Amino acid sequence: MKKLGMVILILWSVGVHSQVNGVTEKGTGIVHLERHQFKLDLFSPGLSYELGLFRNQSVSTALGLGMATYEPGYVIGLALNNRYRYYHNFNRRVNKNKNVSGNSGNYIAAAQAIFFSQARLTTNITGPDDFNLGFYGMVYGIQRTYPKGFNFNAELGAGYYRGDGVPSGYGPLIGFTFGWVPTKRTSRKPVFD
Repeated sequence: MKKLGMVILILWSVGVHSQVNGVTEKGTGIVHLERHQFKLDLFSPGLSYELGLFRNQSVSTALGLGMATYEPGYVIGLALNNRYRYYHNFNRRVNKNKNVSGNSGNYIAAAQAIFFSQARLTTNITGPDDFNLGFYGMVYGIQRTYPKGFNFNAELGAGYYRGDGVPSGYGPLIGFTFGWVPTKRTSRKPVFD
């Protein structure tokens, strides 16, 4: 539990540091975020959906192949990934004339992932054949969407893996997706605070 607390404290301090240095998104309403964004994940086959909530916050869910690795072992199989994202650099990207459409930015997120026993491909965790595994933690991510719709998302974080019928423990979360956004992306103009 101490490790999870330290990870949360470090990610929180990164967010506060960003705000102190003037990299903030102030106000209400969606300015740079897409209201709805669907993505077809090609690298790890699956689907993603992201819903813009506020000026720089969104929730997302994705269903696709994933790998969990923590103290007792690893699991590879179908996973449901949920995120509550806080994008912290939209205005800085706009001021540097960089793309922000398609939610192209850096974010800190509360993360959850569920690895289902019915869709497990392989594991080295000893225990019953029918077990689920959940991840709860924090991640730092980078997402970019290009004009033709190609998208990549990379995440790094840590948290607690809770086993259902198998041992629980702490471990990293590393994610990478490459896909295509078939929905229309909105071009956003700079917003000055």
